[in-house]
Amino acid sequence: MKLPRTYYNNITYLGTIIAAIAWITLIIFIFQIYVFRINNVYFDLYTFIVTPAFLVIGHILIPLGMIRKRRKIKKGIVDNDSKLLVLNLRDPKTRNAVMIFSVVSIFFVITTIIGSYKAFHYTESVEFCGKLCHKVMNPEYTAYQNSPHAKVKCAECHVGEGADFYVKSKMSGLRQVYKYALGTYIRPIATPIENLRPARETCEKCHWPQKFYTNALRKEKYYLADSANTEWNITLNMKIGANHQAMGLTEGIHWHINPDINIEYKSSPKRDVIYWIKKTDKKTGVETIYKDNEVDMKNVDLKKSEARSMDCMDCHNRPSHEYRSPSKYVNELMAANNKISTIPWFKSAAMEALKINYGTSDSASMEIKNKIINFYKESYPDFYKKYNSQIITAISEVKRVFALNTFPEMKVNYSVYPRHIGHLESNGCFRCHNDKFKSPSGKVISKDCNLCHTIVAQGKTGDIKYTGINATLEFSHPVDIGDAWKESNCMDCHSQLY
Repeated sequence: MKLPRTYYNNITYLGTIIAAIAWITLIIFIFQIYVFRINNVYFDLYTFIVTPAFLVIGHILIPLGMIRKRRKIKKGIVDNDSKLLVLNLRDPKTRNAVMIFSVVSIFFVITTIIGSYKAFHYTESVEFCGKLCHKVMNPEYTAYQNSPHAKVKCAECHVGEGADFYVKSKMSGLRQVYKYALGTYIRPIATPIENLRPARETCEKCHWPQKFYTNALRKEKYYLADSANTEWNITLNMKIGANHQAMGLTEGIHWHINPDINIEYKSSPKRDVIYWIKKTDKKTGVETIYKDNEVDMKNVDLKKSEARSMDCMDCHNRPSHEYRSPSKYVNELMAANNKISTIPWFKSAAMEALKINYGTSDSASMEIKNKIINFYKESYPDFYKKYNSQIITAISEVKRVFALNTFPEMKVNYSVYPRHIGHLESNGCFRCHNDKFKSPSGKVISKDCNLCHTIVAQGKTGDIKYTGINATLEFSHPVDIGDAWKESNCMDCHSQLY
């Protein structure tokens, strides 16, 4: 079958070659995916994005070359043929060209639609988000896999429904890919909190704030850095809602998102320092404004600052990407494994090894092992001989949990991305509840811990004090520090320890 003269040019030849190779490659890739069940993030990338891109380029080059050749013919640069300007289906060459182009185009459109559909779902997949830019996203992907939301796709929270946020997220993604390719991204990656969708458009698609349950018991287990790794227990009655479910969100922790109340605030870009708070009672229309006169207001213009309405993410700011502190994950490790908690001085040894900022994951792995072993060899050689196998096993576990929470290459650890729920290692609740925010009429946002929880049990194993569920014990610090815990925030000490 002969084709029109305009087809015979180098650009069209190149387009045909590219398109043909892309067609063959795409067919082979698809065959391997569906027949051999290949499941690989990079294989999917080439199948549904890279190869179709070359296919499109090839199909664009073919008509471009023909148009260019026809213009040359019209200008007399090549032999002119008036039939080339007329679509004459009686001409076998033209008819053959139309038939081939039509069949190929229909096939191309159908496969492009299918490929675009697959590409859309691929770019929305967890593997695409977490594995493609492995070095950059490894901390977030690792934390996500060990979170309560590990079964929720990234796009459901970071993109959500609607074409507008989809386009916005993809444009942002292109900028990120550009920075990644040039190696100009910052370490650690800044959390784009200003670009996140409101919780009502993401979190509340699954969670129903108005239907929270009443109080819940929370048991915590800590280990002291002494010879016996003394176990310290505390049981909290968390006031998630009111004492009776029928009272709804009229009191308790989740009172902040009572539908009859609106809480707005102005803060630093990271939302870790609050400058101004406004409470609006929607039923009465009464507004109450609170200010903390002790906050450093240098370079802060409240009139120009944008107020944010408080929602779930203001406390639950790390729902899927939480990085635990060494103290927390070692406590959990010892609570889960009794053989580790019985090794004398192990909490102290582990903390000494984990308080250092390591440069790489490999150096951290080696140094953690060396420091714990040297701790015992130098200070407690008898214990090292007696518990040698247990210590070696425990070191492996420490390195494992360290790798789940700390990523030296990306400069990521718990202090870089603090969570605002609680108040032990970041100011969290104390950003507002600090007895310093006052209204013009003298109202104060209280720091009273009993607003959120009461202590129903606390103490060392074998010597735990209890009280009734509707009563509370006064907090007793595991280590005697007098009244210092009343005069400062928890994070003032705990964020500096390890």
